[in-house]
Amino acid sequence: MMGGWARGLVVSILLTGCVADASVNHRQVYAPAPRQAPAAVPAAAPVAPRPLRHATAPAELVSSINALGRSFNGVAGISVRRVDADWEVAYNGSRLMPQQSVSKLWVAMTLLDAVDRGKLTMQDAVTIGQNDLTLFHQPLAAMLKNGSYTTNLADLYTRAMQQSDNTANDAVLRRVGGPEAVRGFLARRFIPNIRFGPGERLLQSRAAGLVWDQKMSIGRNFYTARANLPRSVREKALDDYLANPPDGAAASAITLALAKLKRGEMLSPASTRYLLSTMEGAKTGPQRIKGGVPAGWAYAHKTGTGQDLAPRSTGYNDVGIMTAPDGTSYAVAVMIASTTVSIPERWALMQGVSRAVAASHR
Repeated sequence: MMGGWARGLVVSILLTGCVADASVNHRQVYAPAPRQAPAAVPAAAPVAPRPLRHATAPAELVSSINALGRSFNGVAGISVRRVDADWEVAYNGSRLMPQQSVSKLWVAMTLLDAVDRGKLTMQDAVTIGQNDLTLFHQPLAAMLKNGSYTTNLADLYTRAMQQSDNTANDAVLRRVGGPEAVRGFLARRFIPNIRFGPGERLLQSRAAGLVWDQKMSIGRNFYTARANLPRSVREKALDDYLANPPDGAAASAITLALAKLKRGEMLSPASTRYLLSTMEGAKTGPQRIKGGVPAGWAYAHKTGTGQDLAPRSTGYNDVGIMTAPDGTSYAVAVMIASTTVSIPERWALMQGVSRAVAASHR
């Protein structure tokens, strides 16, 4: 039986698009690389790829990851990739799984790439209005006074990455050029098997079996509209979403992108440091992969949580970079597409992966 804290967590994330924590500091300051003319020339280019150390994945880690994947009651994908070597350990690593708020990571990278290329600065002002609100977790909605709130890209980026604020993320997405800009960034960095969906409103409404109406962004209107649907409609919509997720990504592709990020091959050195620092400050999912990361290790990550239709939960994810005290880093992704098991059982899978990585490293 779960204690009061665990029951409270279940309530807090039930039927939401992401997990969040209201204590995040939004005053993070970033000094981007200076602008350079012409704008198409990067102000600070990513590091050119370097040859990786040839090595074989530890046998005990292979055994542990496969055992964890096989024993889990649900559809899950796992990938562990050593950043400075050429090996990966994966279970169901090539299957496209719903990302949910993990996809905010690609929006953040696209934004910082635009900063690197002199297209944007993190101090650029953005005004959020009622028509910009989304659904599920959006603390930014409370900031609207007299119908609008003016802030800057740095604030929105931090809210999106550390609080998983959907409205903040969609505002950044619009500023960088929309879904096509994100897809273009991933293509230029040669990252395969990561889809990027149409934004929170369309993604979540379709997965629920609804047609989006902006009135759904107000209060609990979305929940009410969804609850009024016949269960058969919701089940079909969720089945269709899981069968072909528009935000689907393979766990192996995610760790490839994370490893390239850590090696400095995705963004400029300044933007790489900034993003990793932001991810280390995330408060979401403390009992997911992070719960099994040993003391003395660092963990920079992004979580995602999809919709539930009891007893089924979808898109329960955590991806990030574990760094040992000696500086060795591992990109890790655990993607649970669909399951009926309890949240503590999902935590056990994720913590089992991080503990296996640490044990193998030792």
